[in-house]
Amino acid sequence: MKVEQHDRAVMERVPQVTLLPGAIPEIVASVADTGELAISDRYGLMAAVLNGSLSEEEMRAVDRLLRAVARGRVRFNHKIV
Repeated sequence: MKVEQHDRAVMERVPQVTLLPGAIPEIVASVADTGELAISDRYGLMAAVLNGSLSEEEMRAVDRLLRAVARGRVRFNHKIV
C-alpha cells in the first residue's frame, strides 16, 4: 500500500507531455530531410509512446524510425531545436 501511494505521488509531480496533432509525420519528414533525429523529437516520441496516444499508423512510423536508428541510417543530433 505504501509503495502505491509513493508511485501516485511521483506520477502527480511528473509533467504531462503531449505531442501536437501531426507531429509524428513532421518528425518523420524532418528525419528524411536531415538524416538526424533531434533530442527534442526523441523526447516527443518517448512521451507519445509512453502516453499510449499514438494511432497504429503513427506507431508503425515510430518503429520505422527506430529501425533506421538501429541500422545506422539515422544519427542522433544532441542539439535542441
